Amino acid sequence: MSMNRALAGTGSFLDDRFRGAKGFRTFFRKIFPDHWTFLLGEIALYTFIILLLTGTFLAFWFKPSMSEVVYHGSYIKLNGVSMSEAYKSTLYITFDVRGGLLIRQIHHWAADLFVAAIMAHMLRIFFTGAYRKPREINWLIGIVLFTLSLLEGLFGYSLPDDLLSGAGLRITQGVLQSIPVVGTYLSFFLFGGEYPGTYIIPRMYILHVLLIPGLFMALIGAHLFIMFHQKHTQMPGKGRTGQNVVGAPMYPYFMAKTGAFFFFIFAALALASTLAQINPIWIYGPYNPLAISSGSQPDFYMGFLEGSLRMMPAWQWVVFGHTFAFNVFIPALLPLGIVMTGAALWPFIEQWITGDKREHHVNDRPRNAPTRTGLGMAMISFYGVLWLEGSNDVLAYQLDVPLYTITRIAQVAIFVVPILTYIITKRICLGLQLKDQHLFEHGVETGIIRQLPTGEFIEVTRPLDEEVLAKLARPEPLALPVGQGSPSDAVPPPGLRGGLGRAKVRLNKVLNESVPVNGHGANGHGADAHGEHPPAAISAGSEADDDSAGADED
Repeated sequence: MSMNRALAGTGSFLDDRFRGAKGFRTFFRKIFPDHWTFLLGEIALYTFIILLLTGTFLAFWFKPSMSEVVYHGSYIKLNGVSMSEAYKSTLYITFDVRGGLLIRQIHHWAADLFVAAIMAHMLRIFFTGAYRKPREINWLIGIVLFTLSLLEGLFGYSLPDDLLSGAGLRITQGVLQSIPVVGTYLSFFLFGGEYPGTYIIPRMYILHVLLIPGLFMALIGAHLFIMFHQKHTQMPGKGRTGQNVVGAPMYPYFMAKTGAFFFFIFAALALASTLAQINPIWIYGPYNPLAISSGSQPDFYMGFLEGSLRMMPAWQWVVFGHTFAFNVFIPALLPLGIVMTGAALWPFIEQWITGDKREHHVNDRPRNAPTRTGLGMAMISFYGVLWLEGSNDVLAYQLDVPLYTITRIAQVAIFVVPILTYIITKRICLGLQLKDQHLFEHGVETGIIRQLPTGEFIEVTRPLDEEVLAKLARPEPLALPVGQGSPSDAVPPPGLRGGLGRAKVRLNKVLNESVPVNGHGANGHGADAHGEHPPAAISAGSEADDDSAGADED
């Protein structure tokens, strides 16, 4: 019996019972755009799968207990040392379970890559405007996933109960206690009494292997379902409109490519885990509340919170017997609150400022949204200053600079650097727009110099092809909502009156600041893209759509 007959028979058997043939055909014909930035989300998804696989392996031998035992194992340097059952079982996985150290390191490297991929994926979405209507819900799901990844990393990082992770857990307890009035009660609730107690490791274990992974799977499933239903965004290009997706189908092209990509990621993690040591808990020793390791640093994704704690000046109030430890409470919660709250509200703030209620399926190039790109880079620089301050002791040692000098520089840089980054990034974006405008008007330089009959020398240029024109074209900025009139009217319309209305006008002007397009607006696809009429310089109409590989009409 041939393979085709076997597949046909199996398909008929399943369809007769579950009526799934139509759904499978739709799924296999789903079109996926082809751009390297879309791989960032796949990296996050596949590292999560690797985390589940390696975490299951580690769970067979890890013992989430803080009961005190004496170690007598393969690592002779800790022989006879008192430690928790959790730390002892981690040493057993490392030195006595075949492949245990490799799996531990793959798990840790995958956790770092998972958070890094989520961050890079969300930055790509922000800079290209892929969070706009109708994808605001998916953006909020991404914010929640990123927040959960930080908590999941913290809990997993703390489970081995070594000296380094114990120091991070101590900071967590201090942050809880800094919450006014209820902080002490929250700390007693989490730790089951005085710090460190005997309950925190078992409780974090349940959160780490059961509750948060369950939330991850539910949210990732919802994220993928919404993405599948709303279809992919796509980068600007010839034939790409709001009504189609230009790319390749799920079967066989995308399935083969994404399957190979999963094994590439697994191989890269295995190679890094083989050659690059990470989290050597046997060097740190078991946790002791009275000790701390020298030069201790958290994983990169918690470094900015560490930096904010080190940067904050001593500031405490005592009111009616209650201590308000602002030197811990503000740096622990304010930076994260600014980043997460600002990111979550931004799609709705931008929609209110611009009045843009349209659906967007074609992404922006970052240079074509200078204000948004400048704000994103300012936030990255804000994070970067905090992250560097998180290792101020290492920087002071390596640069031979006094520790407090590094801290003073960081306290100034946290305000100055984001502002300068915003201004410089915005100027760069406007400069790149001028460059694109020059290409529109004059074409590409060929390097051929020609002398005219008048004796003048000119350089020969060639016009841009349609693919390049479609990529370089800019959307026309959207004016304030129709019916609200012009901001310059003697009597402003109702929507622009008062302080809030005037603020909206100013913000709209800042957000839409761009180089004038001189008639080369939109991307050649009419109102369904970003402009009312296609410019004459771009001819990417229906013929281009018909010739595009795969047009998904979902």
